[in-house]
Amino acid sequence: MNGSIFSRPSIITDFLSRKQLKQEADLLAKLTSKNRITIPKTIMNNLPPVDYFNVVLRDGTVVLEPIQTANTETESIRLKMRELGLTEDSVADAVRWARDKT
Repeated sequence: MNGSIFSRPSIITDFLSRKQLKQEADLLAKLTSKNRITIPKTIMNNLPPVDYFNVVLRDGTVVLEPIQTANTETESIRLKMRELGLTEDSVADAVRWARDKT
């Protein structure tokens, strides 16, 4: 954990002020038993509003890259399908047709 308060020798950590420890501790994220991590609020406040991240492992470091997605609601897709006269079966048929072509 480079730069983390836990990677420093305790003699140095003992001299850090509580404020410094709190500032650094705000950037800690704990992995839960269900493999979930909460991204610290100080980080999220500096990102554009996002719901998804691309997760990459680079040289042993986990990197989260914010992904912008189209803001398309499921209901608007269903409405468009109804306008076009498409059903769930139509979509399944189209997928089967496309897979048969390859």
